[in-house]
Amino acid sequence: MLLQYERGIFVNSFKYKRRYNGLVTELSIRWKSTGLKILFFGTDNFSLPSLKLLNEERSRSNAIKSLDVVTSFKKPKNVVLKYAENKNLPLHKWPLQHLVPNRFDLGVVVSFGHLIPEKVISLCSQGIINVHASLLPRWRGAAPIIYALKNGDTKTGVTIMKIEPKHFDVGDVLAQREVSIHSNMFLPELYGKMAEEGAGLLVSTVLKFPEALKTAKTQDHSQATYAPKITPEFCDVNWNHKTALEVFNLHRALYSYKHLTTKWQMHTIKLVELTLSNHKNINCKPGYVEFYRTGKCLRVFCKDGSCIEVSKLCVEGRKTMSAIDFNNGFLKGCSRENHYFTHVFECTETLRATEQI
Repeated sequence: MLLQYERGIFVNSFKYKRRYNGLVTELSIRWKSTGLKILFFGTDNFSLPSLKLLNEERSRSNAIKSLDVVTSFKKPKNVVLKYAENKNLPLHKWPLQHLVPNRFDLGVVVSFGHLIPEKVISLCSQGIINVHASLLPRWRGAAPIIYALKNGDTKTGVTIMKIEPKHFDVGDVLAQREVSIHSNMFLPELYGKMAEEGAGLLVSTVLKFPEALKTAKTQDHSQATYAPKITPEFCDVNWNHKTALEVFNLHRALYSYKHLTTKWQMHTIKLVELTLSNHKNINCKPGYVEFYRTGKCLRVFCKDGSCIEVSKLCVEGRKTMSAIDFNNGFLKGCSRENHYFTHVFECTETLRATEQI
């Protein structure tokens, strides 16, 4: 009986797959003659290259029949809204109202920032695909590029995946493309490169849609790592726990977006410009700060005696200053045993404990 049952499952599965593949072929023939009706979701500079390439493809071929755009209408206007207005693309305000199921063939999400509900997915007869800035299942979440840099990854990539209701970044993978990360690459460079690579991979996937669905692969959920939203704690340097390389990688990951933070005698400090140093002194405790006159910078020591060199920083309530100015205004008037940067949130907890006493 069990063997017959298993055979029944196999036969039914085979029949379903054959019907599904037939439907895919039928849809492919229809869309090649009429073109896809696409609903695009996006808001920012990562979204824009994808929208531009899709619109260029719509203008020069029959592959895309129409391109509607869903975005935020909040002021100031985002780059996606400005582009759509300039190109006279049909615009829809998020959250969507007056939903009509199957009005579109395919939805495309690129850096939208909102979980797409099932009722919105139903607008698109073939579902919605997403451009994600990592090689899923690695770095699921809101900040995959930042986490790849912070982790010191030497490669990352872009993934085209199917959107699933109620969950982020868990759908089947339609396509992936690897992107190298060199040791001196900072967030703006990698962000721009990933946006362009994602746009190119998206258009190539759309042009062979729905055939791309045939080869879609389920993610290995056991290999998932996560890249949640960036918090103030993420930006704070714990000198006792990080090597100089780890601090530098965190700086690369946040560059132009957020500053690394630390404490100097209860003053919050933003580290504006820093580099990795070859200097090492295992006798210096983590967080110890000294002025390196030859390099005109501050040396800050980390957990293994390695150090970073800070050339510009900003003391809370003041303008950005050079390391020379910080030395003259703060270090010189302080005994060497107090020459320490400390962990911002460690100081906060200490202060709370003191107040309770």
